[in-house]
Amino acid sequence: MGATAPTASTARVPPPPVLRGAAGLRERARGALLGLAVGDALGAPAENMKPSEIRARWGRITGYVAECPCGTDDTEYAIFSGLLLARHGAALTPALVGAAWHEWIADREEGPFRGAGFSERGTLENLRRGLAAPISAQHRHAWSDGLAMRAAPYGVFAAGRPAEAARLVAIDGSVSHDGEGIYGGQAVAAGVAAAMAGAPVVAVVASALAAVPDDSWTARSLRRAVTAAHRGERAVRSAVVIGGYPWTDLAPEAVALAFGAYAAADGEFTDAVLTAVNMGRDADTTAAVAGALAGAARGAAAIPGEWAAAIGPARGSCLPAMAGHHVLEVADLLTPSPDSPPAPAHEPAETLP
Repeated sequence: MGATAPTASTARVPPPPVLRGAAGLRERARGALLGLAVGDALGAPAENMKPSEIRARWGRITGYVAECPCGTDDTEYAIFSGLLLARHGAALTPALVGAAWHEWIADREEGPFRGAGFSERGTLENLRRGLAAPISAQHRHAWSDGLAMRAAPYGVFAAGRPAEAARLVAIDGSVSHDGEGIYGGQAVAAGVAAAMAGAPVVAVVASALAAVPDDSWTARSLRRAVTAAHRGERAVRSAVVIGGYPWTDLAPEAVALAFGAYAAADGEFTDAVLTAVNMGRDADTTAAVAGALAGAARGAAAIPGEWAAAIGPARGSCLPAMAGHHVLEVADLLTPSPDSPPAPAHEPAETLP
């Protein structure tokens, strides 16, 4: 059954835990990136499927259906962006992003996935021709969810600062995406940044909307999805999916489905991820984003242990340079150590919507 309107049962969903200080921040960071990888692995078998096809094959997906679950390009590109961010932090520039694409992807032998989705392949072709940002992003799939799938590390890094998360992810995206592709990444990064501060679902959604143009396709789809969320996953899907459109990696659609699943579950991790998975379409990405949002809000402890235990180091099947890196390693690189003294304040805190 899909998620339903708020009732006495959904009212019993526990609020986000109180996670304070460096230890709490790291718990949320680990929840965000482990949640992304878990959602990716859960959703991968359902990618590009319709809900009717999912039901015919599995009934309803309630856990891993793959024999050896693992993350796909979504997880490996998120690790890539996390390592890039750990290296440069707030000093990130398009030139540094382009250099990392060359160092870790374009100038190396590719894995079996050949650089992953269409937006990544188009970017790699342009980079190998000697083009740089923003021209490297001028290809037919600049509107894809390829930036959204790797945006969560920016929300982790800029915890509680959605505008800064949106600024940084747009710099990353300038090499590979444009327009709605950038907006999708900004919505995800800003939403995760708000969730990292313990914001409730309504404030997480508001932060995402505040990061993108109000009249953008991304904003319109996101509003439709969260408005329909109380009526369950079928309503969310009907509100945003472009019927008959062949590409399922359309950023405004995928990001809206992810936020709709997150809102339909009232931020609870398991329900958010499984709602995204069972809606099909680009299920690995939508579940990865929903998992990042819910994991950031509730911490790694909210992720079922058997799901978390299945996530190992990246295999490098898409990006060989990412082989051996674990999402938890990246989460720790992006957050202060619990044993470190508090850093002096150097930036004003943002006021969440």
